[in-house]
Amino acid sequence: MSDLFPPSEYHHRHSAIQARLQAAGLDAILLTQAADIFYVTGFLTRFWESPARPWFVVIPATGTPIAVIPEIGAYLMGKSVISDIRTWPAPRPEDDGVSLLAEALCDVTSKDGKVGVAMGLETQLRMPLGDFFALQTRLAPRSFVDATDIMHRTREIKSALEIEKLRAACAIGNRAFARVDEIARVGTPLDAVFRAFQILLLEEGADWVSYVAGGAGEGGYGDVISPAAPTPLQSGDILMLDTGAVKDGYFCDFDRNFAIGTPSSEAARGHQILQDAIHAVMEGIAPNIRASDLHAMLCREITARGGTPCGGRLGHGLGVTLTEWPSLTPHDQTRLLAGMVLTLEPSVDLGQGRILVAEENIVLTENGAEFLTNPAPRDITIL
Repeated sequence: MSDLFPPSEYHHRHSAIQARLQAAGLDAILLTQAADIFYVTGFLTRFWESPARPWFVVIPATGTPIAVIPEIGAYLMGKSVISDIRTWPAPRPEDDGVSLLAEALCDVTSKDGKVGVAMGLETQLRMPLGDFFALQTRLAPRSFVDATDIMHRTREIKSALEIEKLRAACAIGNRAFARVDEIARVGTPLDAVFRAFQILLLEEGADWVSYVAGGAGEGGYGDVISPAAPTPLQSGDILMLDTGAVKDGYFCDFDRNFAIGTPSSEAARGHQILQDAIHAVMEGIAPNIRASDLHAMLCREITARGGTPCGGRLGHGLGVTLTEWPSLTPHDQTRLLAGMVLTLEPSVDLGQGRILVAEENIVLTENGAEFLTNPAPRDITIL
């Protein structure tokens, strides 16, 4: 774990969070979800898949962070930059870390202080609600306030080291997509393609594959979130695969479309429209535009080429989770800044219940944007 980043990377993150805590008048922030704890400690484990134990990290406005964790995690956390590690023998339903956490928070807060907790978009309280209420009672008159913005603003700008991790994850996806002709052809069941694609990602260096989605159908597909059925691929189908492979805790998230045999003229043209729209938008991205502006740009470029854009989100942030803020929607007014890593995910409606979706991963720079993925070819790849 210690070789993910040098200690200075984590110290910089702690300082950035602490500066925001001080500006907001908060005594500390309580982190409970996997992505945030990984971000501030480098504590990388699949043990989060088990919901039996809560995990906590407290970052005070001044001073050093405190990990309050089940004792099973002490060895791994001990390899991190966190020196103050307090444990209990979890799971212990009668007091699953609540007393220990209350003590840690009391150590770094004033009696009437405020503790930040993420309460907003794309956050979760990864502890029993009853335990949180008990914690509130123990800490009174201290209060908990929403600190979603503190973690959003800190995590949304990636360091140069993070961008290299994301670039490495994308490279794994690039190599796996280049091998899809090994696993997909006429007659191959779609569910078998999904399984084989995960194997390709692992062979190409992914630590694990948290997400594989997609679809297949004649001339297009109906959605991109349904489970893969055992339906054999047929000539004329369009196959789409979308991956969230993980390397060193960082995700890639992009897709590729493939034609099984000769594609229909509508599907071939739809694919070209999506690729042309992405490249046109890449030329027009400038610092300080808003997420809603980028959404409008994608829709405008698709429409200008005779396509019908699908509604909804057309991209999002990317990092230590598969999807992060902001969302490329008409409503998200987040300013896009250099160092943000985003997906561009436009889609086009082909009619008769068929769509095509394209997706690339990009990093924003002071001068515009750069692809992290190898962009898809303008003409759809034929298998």
